[in-house]
Amino acid sequence: MYAHAWIVLGVMAAVFAAARLFKLTTELSMLAAAIGGAIAHGGLISPRHIADGAFTYFDVTLIFITATFFMNLLKHAGGVDYIIRGIINRFHKHRALSLLFLTLVMLVPGALTGSGSVTVLVVGALVGTVLTYMGISKDRVAAIIFLCAAMSAAAPPINLWAMMAAAGSNMPYVGFFLPLGVISVLGALFSMFFLGWKGTPVQLDKVMAELPAPAKGMAGWKVLLPFVVFFGLVLAGRIWPWNMPTLGLPLMFMVAAAVTLLTSPKRLPIFKVARETVEGLLPLIGVMVVVGILVQVMALSGARGLISLGVVTLPLPIIFASLWLILPASEGLVQYAAAPLLGVPLILLFNMNGINPIMALAGMAVMFPIGDMLPPTTVVGRATTMTIGFTGSYYNGFVKRCLIPAAFILLLGTLYIVFGNELSFLVAG
Repeated sequence: MYAHAWIVLGVMAAVFAAARLFKLTTELSMLAAAIGGAIAHGGLISPRHIADGAFTYFDVTLIFITATFFMNLLKHAGGVDYIIRGIINRFHKHRALSLLFLTLVMLVPGALTGSGSVTVLVVGALVGTVLTYMGISKDRVAAIIFLCAAMSAAAPPINLWAMMAAAGSNMPYVGFFLPLGVISVLGALFSMFFLGWKGTPVQLDKVMAELPAPAKGMAGWKVLLPFVVFFGLVLAGRIWPWNMPTLGLPLMFMVAAAVTLLTSPKRLPIFKVARETVEGLLPLIGVMVVVGILVQVMALSGARGLISLGVVTLPLPIIFASLWLILPASEGLVQYAAAPLLGVPLILLFNMNGINPIMALAGMAVMFPIGDMLPPTTVVGRATTMTIGFTGSYYNGFVKRCLIPAAFILLLGTLYIVFGNELSFLVAG
């Protein structure tokens, strides 16, 4: 049994490596690995297992499609431009407040969509322009945008790594708001202030000339109302759980999108925005579908159980000392597949050892997105450097600038796990 699982796992790893060597995308490489593993297990994978695996994370996919559609509508309505111009115009003489509010702007898109790429695409270029005119070098700007995007993806209410690991371990995604919120906000603020504190005073005229002008008629209440409606629906379900119908996050985001359409000062091209949203998310959707198939084949063949057994038999001190390296590296290798493959057995291990599983998963879920700048995928990292227009060395320039803030974030995640019980007061139902 063990030999068979090792053979299947070895074949999957070899096929994945070969596919990457031939320059196939991460999604196709994982699909090839799944097919290779199924053949090694005893024949081609059946259509039933393909369908079961492909729909494993269907609910999560709906969440970030609808959330990204909402954010794109807000961007087309001019809401993002209005917020950033307002922050700079009001706080350009106060560097600390400018950095603080720019950090909060960076956190919102990823927190609502679960994707750091969305943060980079929606607000990365605008915030990057402001930071450049604050006298911050391009490599530091790129590092700030990436790290804040990573923390926005880790921030609540949508953290895909936590949601996937929780689903795989039959654990409700409840009680994560404060644990994820505290650590992601601390990580983003440290990154912003550590890399962006030194610079020059804001060149207000140049910044305002560079930033797009918001649509005529845009006002603060028009930007805030969709968020108020969304969070109101979320809170209503918690305050009146027996009287409020279960809407689900996808429907809540669509309601917020409808409010954005109604309050927009200009007519929005709904179908164009919807098409652009789906086209932009296709790589992420593909990863989610293929990850489900890969995990299904690994569970069918025993390879997933082999990985789980290898993880849970390690001494806790070794796990604590190595997670800061293993989790980002696995994210760089297989992206979101790292959450069900490593997150699930680790959660079960921590729970068996009396460590608060919510705090432990929150700590791990903030470590994973740091790996989005690591090879072989480097998805968010490459998107950041292209969006900002950074032309220096990717590793000696961009990645090197990220190291100290990333180490701080990884330390926070490790402390969350080690002292999960002592910090369990953050858990709220």
